[in-house]
Amino acid sequence: MLLATVGSLEERDEEQEDEGDEELRDGGVPFYVNRSGFPVDEETWERMWRHVARIHPSGEALAKEIRGATDLPKIPIPSVPTYQPTTTIPQRLEAIQKYIRELQYNHTGTQFFEIKKSRPLTALMDIAKEMTREALPIKCLEAVILGIYLTNNMPAVERFPLSFKSQFSGNHFHHIVLGVHSGGRFGALGMSRREELMFKPLEFRTLLDLVQEFEGAYRGYWHTLRKVKIGQYVSHDPHSVEQIEWKHSILDVDKLTKEELRKELERHTRDMRLKIGKPAPPSPTKDRRNSMGSPLRGPGSPIRRISRVERRPSGDKKVLEQKSSTDMNGYQIRV
Repeated sequence: MLLATVGSLEERDEEQEDEGDEELRDGGVPFYVNRSGFPVDEETWERMWRHVARIHPSGEALAKEIRGATDLPKIPIPSVPTYQPTTTIPQRLEAIQKYIRELQYNHTGTQFFEIKKSRPLTALMDIAKEMTREALPIKCLEAVILGIYLTNNMPAVERFPLSFKSQFSGNHFHHIVLGVHSGGRFGALGMSRREELMFKPLEFRTLLDLVQEFEGAYRGYWHTLRKVKIGQYVSHDPHSVEQIEWKHSILDVDKLTKEELRKELERHTRDMRLKIGKPAPPSPTKDRRNSMGSPLRGPGSPIRRISRVERRPSGDKKVLEQKSSTDMNGYQIRV
């Protein structure tokens, strides 16, 4: 039991749920979020070190040792993966996961990048770019955003958020990975203290197989998987203003039979496939371009060309001219 308890302390991967709270908790363990951006302001920096002194077994001695050292080794900055045209999808995903691993897991108790799930995709992609520039350790939710960013140029790979809620010794724990689907197979990208709770290669035939793989990993750490939340496919447009749908399906795994779980996951897989055919909201660039057009458009403009009046026979020319004047005046009033 003692070994199990020690193992659980190392396995607590936090998901930022209550974004309004300055101090967040998962499984009873608090962690902070850097809301000051970069460079980190002094208040956030000092708070991080005070928190390290509280949660680390060596306490303030460790913080003083690190902060007072003058010969700390230089940490190499990982390079964002690049590919040859012949590089296969599985190889690209493995390269992305290798890059995420090289950033390392953030053990400081302060999440460096603030991830608000309600932000549009374009804003989250800006944060992902910042992650590649700063090359700081990350947690599981940050890894999901980074994974989306690094797979945006891979249209053959569909991505969706896959989050878990587990229970151990009376405490609940949250974790999230980026599910991937390509070539009829499922897999996952992510960050965790535990190897079994992050990367999964593209080898799972169904979503049920992937979920059961994670459930087995949780059992290996004496955790009971309580809930699984699955989102919809994420747009590949980095300028999209749509929000990520984080929890299209919420499944109480411990209350469902295997057959009921299979049916629910098959239903969700169908819903995700339907999402592919739906057009995404226009990007901000397109919106701005449309809003900049003059209300007094010429007869050759695209909007005027598709109006019903323009498609009338040429004998209605007099009516057409009168109608156009009325339309333009009305449009001017509305503007």
